[in-house]
Amino acid sequence: MFTLDGMRQFHRWTHQSLSLLLDHLETLPASGYVQEFPGFGYSSLRAQVVHLLGCEIRWLSRIRSIPQRDWDPVHWPAVSDARALQSEARALTLDYLSGLTEQQLNTAIELRLPPDGVVGYRTPALILHHVFTHAFHHKGQIVAMCRLLGHPAGITDLFQFE
Repeated sequence: MFTLDGMRQFHRWTHQSLSLLLDHLETLPASGYVQEFPGFGYSSLRAQVVHLLGCEIRWLSRIRSIPQRDWDPVHWPAVSDARALQSEARALTLDYLSGLTEQQLNTAIELRLPPDGVVGYRTPALILHHVFTHAFHHKGQIVAMCRLLGHPAGITDLFQFE
């Protein structure tokens, strides 16, 4: 059903959009990047960005049985740190995809599902689709937070890539 080339393209588009957003966030004062916004699940731009990129790393780590680490946003204080995290996430996903066949991409695997570690079965294609769409969900929240700061973002959606 899903192809490796299609997953790589969706992944590329996702990270191109995120790079545009990080470019915008670099134009904010440092205080804006950490300002708290009540009503958002992750209440600062930094927390949103770390969660968004950490999700990709966490899911790829689950798939590959790599131990989890501490995801406190204080470990990535600046947008430049988020760029390093983005590079790590991108590389982890591309490396994983390079070792799969399309049959493996579409065949359910066993893994422990958050939040309580229950064993479940999901295809890598579904997991990756979740990771990419999840990124756009949080990207929208980040754009909304930028508006609240009086620093609206330009176009960061997919329309510009085709």
